[in-house]
Amino acid sequence: MHILLTRPIEDCENLIVRFGNLGHTVSHLPLIKIKNKKYNSINFSEYNCFIFTSSNAIKNLNLDGINKNTDCFCVGNATEKIALSFGFQNVFSAEGNVNNLKELILQNINNKDSKLLYVSGEIVSSDLDRDLIKEGYKIERIVNYSVEPVETLNLDFIEKLKKNIPETVFIYSQNSGKNFLNLINKYELVDYWMNTNLMCIGEKTSSSLNVIKWKKIFFFNPGEEEFLINRL
Repeated sequence: MHILLTRPIEDCENLIVRFGNLGHTVSHLPLIKIKNKKYNSINFSEYNCFIFTSSNAIKNLNLDGINKNTDCFCVGNATEKIALSFGFQNVFSAEGNVNNLKELILQNINNKDSKLLYVSGEIVSSDLDRDLIKEGYKIERIVNYSVEPVETLNLDFIEKLKKNIPETVFIYSQNSGKNFLNLINKYELVDYWMNTNLMCIGEKTSSSLNVIKWKKIFFFNPGEEEFLINRL
C-alpha cells in the first residue's frame, strides 16, 4: 500500500520505518512547521501537575529543574510516549481527545487548591484552561510553540505523487487539514483522491477536507496507524 504521512519528520520518522518494514511504500509530505516561542521562566515546584495537549509542548519546554514524578496529563498516546521518553513517571493519557482529557483531570485531581500548569501551542482546538477554571481549578497556561504552514512543495515530488497517488493519507490536525487543501489546490491535485482513504483525527479535522472526493474517511487517534492499515 502507498501511504502518505503528513507530520513533521521528527514526529513520524519511526512510523515511516515501521511501514517500510511491513512492505508499504511511504511518502512524506509535512504540512506544518513547528516554531518554538519564548516564554517566561517557570518555577515548576509551584505546580501540582502538568498538562500537555501535544508532544510539541513537551519537546519545546525547558525541563531543567522539573520534578518528573509530578503527575502529568497527556491528550493521547503519542504525547504520552514523548512524556515517558523525557523521563516523566506518573503519566495519564486521554486517548487523543481533549474532552476526555478534561474528564481524566476531573477524576484524578480532587483537590481544587492544586495548581495546574497547562503547556500548549499557540492555537488549540479547545479552551481546556477556561473549562477547568470554570470547574474551580487554579490553572496557568504557557504557550511555547507556534505552527506555520508549509507553503511550497518540491515539483519533482508533485510529479511522482501524480503518477502514484497514495491509497491512504493521514492528517493529524485542523491546521494540517486546511493546509493540505491549500496545497493541493495550489498544485492542481484536487481531483486525484477518489481512490484514497482519508485518516483524520476527529470530525473538525476532516470537515475542511470534505470538498475533496475520498474513497472513505476514517477517524483515528495517534498510535492507531498500523492497526488501521492492517484493517484496510
